[in-house]
Amino acid sequence: MPGMSESRTTVPGSNRPEIAAGEVTGPVDPGTPVEITLVLRRRAEPPAEAFGGPPLTRAQLAEGYGGDPADLDAVRAAVTAAGAEIVSADLATRLVRVRGPVGRLSELFGTSLHQAAPGVGGTRRRGGELTVPPALAGVLVGVLGLDDRPQAEGRFRIAGPNAAPGSSFTPVQLAAAYNFPAGDGAGQTIAIIELGGGFGPSDLTSYFGGLGLPVPSVTAVSVDGAQNAAGQDPQGADGEVLLDIEVAGAVAPAAKQLVYFAPNTDAGFVDAITQAAHAALAPTAMSISWGQSEDQWSAQSRTAMDNAMADAVLLGVTVTAAAGDSGSSDSTSSTPGAHVDFPASSPHALACGGTSLQVGSGGAVTSESVWNDGPGGGATGGGVSDTFPVPAWQAGAGVPARAGGGSGRGVPDVAGDADPQTGYQVLVDGQATVIGGTSAVSPLWAGLVCRLAQSLGRPLGLLQPAIYAAAAPGTSPAGFRDITQGGNGAYSAAPGWDPCTGVGVPDGQALLAALRSAAPNTAPPPAAATG
Repeated sequence: MPGMSESRTTVPGSNRPEIAAGEVTGPVDPGTPVEITLVLRRRAEPPAEAFGGPPLTRAQLAEGYGGDPADLDAVRAAVTAAGAEIVSADLATRLVRVRGPVGRLSELFGTSLHQAAPGVGGTRRRGGELTVPPALAGVLVGVLGLDDRPQAEGRFRIAGPNAAPGSSFTPVQLAAAYNFPAGDGAGQTIAIIELGGGFGPSDLTSYFGGLGLPVPSVTAVSVDGAQNAAGQDPQGADGEVLLDIEVAGAVAPAAKQLVYFAPNTDAGFVDAITQAAHAALAPTAMSISWGQSEDQWSAQSRTAMDNAMADAVLLGVTVTAAAGDSGSSDSTSSTPGAHVDFPASSPHALACGGTSLQVGSGGAVTSESVWNDGPGGGATGGGVSDTFPVPAWQAGAGVPARAGGGSGRGVPDVAGDADPQTGYQVLVDGQATVIGGTSAVSPLWAGLVCRLAQSLGRPLGLLQPAIYAAAAPGTSPAGFRDITQGGNGAYSAAPGWDPCTGVGVPDGQALLAALRSAAPNTAPPPAAATG
């Protein structure tokens, strides 16, 4: 065990607020076994041009930007000396899964773990910073899972009893309204990240049969022991899971779906994204409909997840993420003012905002505005990041300064129907339900990405540079229909990019034509790092 006299180093970004009164009941029994995730630093940072090149293989990613074998050796030695064990380790993902008694791991990382009080979520809490012994100084960029409080919420809204009859849509109807290009997603794979809930085969058989579509190939994948638990919560997490599967499957029925069920913790979220991105066959799209305000994450958790999504992009995956359902405040209670949702605010995620859509009897769009049903009904998230700088590809779009000054990544990038009053007709635990929220927009865009990739014969990876290449203040690029009416609280829609609906909603066939005319980067992958 590390001696108390040795100089210890703080794990950057690991600070948690001090534990509030009533949040815990006492210390966790030091003999309690736990599993946590350690994140190694990269051996080299990928240059910007790596994200515009052809997809890397896992071997290329490991050799160029994975973990250093010497760092893994140092972690292995420290963990073993502390009386814990390595469950799994991988240099390509840079993740090391560790199991050990609470007392040993608390001492190794310089913290104390307390038993969470009933009803607050999770089982363990910690406060303050984490530290490591000299042998691990600078080696770890994340120590996740010691504190297992719930990290994220599903970004969906169930339509209320006052929803107008006939105002909701099947995903097939929305694909037609948005002029999706021909295709069914054949040859593509969609990874869906879930932090709770489940699905049963009977729902899928009934739902897709009712649409006259084949039932997609849907496979549940367990992450960190979490399982597909169907039929438990039709008004909660089951609604999120089935919304995601049914929307993606209706617009890309021939695409395979892998649904990753993970614990709702920072470690579980990062592990799920990583496992999905590094599958034997990298998915074409990864849909994430869970999130939380940026300021509700520890900095190390945000960094670890952003790096995991960066790896996904390098492997050729397009990551779509819901922008939030509580307007420009993002429902945070810790800090007043405007906030954006993470992981949508990551520059490696295609952030998906929401609209309210009206369609005439012939199927043509009659009007579309920013989704905002007021404080109780929800509104699209969107704004300016407090954490991430403006990406180079978004610099010409006209992202405004933050309310308090300074620049940041603008959210969202794109949009689609999200108003539960004009929502998606789905089947949840045998119940026909109408659901909205930006949760629905993420799988809608994931399905569109699969159709685009099917037509283009290549994965799209980081889609934003192509989208924003022709964007300018006051002008939306080809392939999009601008939304200029409505607002989400602090921000209002306007011509061109805005912090409500991004560059607009898709015109799928026009977007396909625009992507065809923009030749993909065919430069060779960057050379592997040395040392």
